[in-house]
Amino acid sequence: MLDAPRPFLDVSRSVTGRAWMDRLDSASTRIATAIAQRTGVSEILARVMAARGVALDDAEKHLDPTIRGLMPDPSTLTAMDALADRLAKAVADNESVALFGDYDVDGACSCALMARYLRHFGIEPQVHIPDRIFEGYGPNIAAMDKLIDAGATLIITLDCGTTSDKPIAHARERGADVLVIDHHLADHELPNATALVNPNRPDDISGLGYLCAAGVTFMVLVAVNRVLRLRGDTGLPDLLKLLDIVALGTVCDVVPLVGLNRAFVVRGLEVARRGDNQGIAALALASRISGPLNPYHLGFMIGPRINAGGRIGNAALGTELLTVDDEHHALSIAARLDELNAERQRIEVEAVEEAVAVAEMEIGSGEGPPVLVLASANWHPGVVGLIASRLKDRFERPTFAIALHADGTGTGSGRSMPGVDLGSAVIEAVDTGLIVKGGGHAMAAGITIKPGQLGPFRAFLASTLSVDVAAARAATALRIDAALTARGASIDLVKDLERAGPYGSGNPGPIFAFPAHRAKFAQVVGKGGHVSFTLTSEDGARLKAIAFRAASTAIGDALLRGNDAAMHFAGSLSIDHYQGREQVQFRLTDLAKPKG
Repeated sequence: MLDAPRPFLDVSRSVTGRAWMDRLDSASTRIATAIAQRTGVSEILARVMAARGVALDDAEKHLDPTIRGLMPDPSTLTAMDALADRLAKAVADNESVALFGDYDVDGACSCALMARYLRHFGIEPQVHIPDRIFEGYGPNIAAMDKLIDAGATLIITLDCGTTSDKPIAHARERGADVLVIDHHLADHELPNATALVNPNRPDDISGLGYLCAAGVTFMVLVAVNRVLRLRGDTGLPDLLKLLDIVALGTVCDVVPLVGLNRAFVVRGLEVARRGDNQGIAALALASRISGPLNPYHLGFMIGPRINAGGRIGNAALGTELLTVDDEHHALSIAARLDELNAERQRIEVEAVEEAVAVAEMEIGSGEGPPVLVLASANWHPGVVGLIASRLKDRFERPTFAIALHADGTGTGSGRSMPGVDLGSAVIEAVDTGLIVKGGGHAMAAGITIKPGQLGPFRAFLASTLSVDVAAARAATALRIDAALTARGASIDLVKDLERAGPYGSGNPGPIFAFPAHRAKFAQVVGKGGHVSFTLTSEDGARLKAIAFRAASTAIGDALLRGNDAAMHFAGSLSIDHYQGREQVQFRLTDLAKPKG
């Protein structure tokens, strides 16, 4: 019989209205003890591993994930052998190849991987990244014609194509072969491509549906290398040198950091820190990153700059940057993307303010709808995904943000929460004719609607997802890994915890509680309304701390009141490398008043 979840520090309702629960039950606590005894790791690291489902027999392997140890035979993916054979033929025959990618980071990374691979053999592929506003997501007939007219006999779609029946059929009719490499949820009716590799196609049983498109592309390249090697080719590309690009796509597409994905990121960061990819190195400089690259840098500093090109500028800039080898050219592109990102931030702030006001009116004083579906003619289509993400976090429910155009149509993006499959719901809405176009995966989706469809689509989501949303919101208690003091939050501890990383989707970062500490010197800093403060313990130890985007929230109000009361604080730890000096930083997630 499972034991009931245990409140942590007896917190049943925090400042943000959440309960705090021990992330470990009695069984995982016993496993943690066994892991510490067998491997010699610290008790806290053992608790973190056990709480994330690491079995005792897997503990050693978990601490040292390798590509070789975790990658299955690429042929386990449906249609992989046919696709690899066709791509190997293109390499052998020095064919004219065109790449059609998505306009997000995963699409840019997938295109960059394929372009670099082909260049090794002297093939300079055409690359087409669609304009988010004028072309929309996925292949279109006009773009296919353009690529074929320029000589392409083989078109490879990357991070898209699974639902593009008509454009692919058109390209095939014109005599071009089409290979699809994707990971988005698939309809049962797949396009008539020459070969289609997608771990989420209905007839794929590889169990690799958690990969992003860059991860699938890497597996394709492994399979092609094998075909060429069996044919006697030598001088094949060293694919491990491309893992920095795979890691970037994996982190930025927010796929679960488990299994092979975790190895991609761990080993990819090792490659990225060498600075071999001029584009990633240039963006690290433009982002003013200090210290060795980590997943946070990829996901929140480098990734958004690549995305900025696809959101409000030239969608092809990201792929170009990741494939350029000239340092000065890379620095020039990175500077442009940095400018676009600053403009994107300005546009986003204004749009989010409007969206929050509308959402608050819609929710009112009650529970509100299970799924927020908001639309505005004031929103730039390039930032609707960011709006949806911000509102999803703030109001703890899946959210769609839709940019309305002059003709009444709209393009939007949705962001979900664990346990609510947004992609499947969108595909069902398309199948039943509720919306014009849509697709995605469990945590994110994109849609196109026409006039009159907004209301029915909103009602459909409420009916279809209400039960799942209720369950997901009920599970939003803050899970605590262990209790610490400001003095115990050392650099050595943070570096030790990194051994169980990288942390992110599917492998949540450790959350620690600091009982009966105080917040000193709280003040609002930065344009994002962050609140910085110093966390102090009874013995006088101090810890640099920050609460991101906390101004004008319950957390910010509690910090800025400055009444010096002892509180329970919960959050994560990281290492700040400001001006070359290592210092532990506490990132506040929640706080609560002690009982009694």
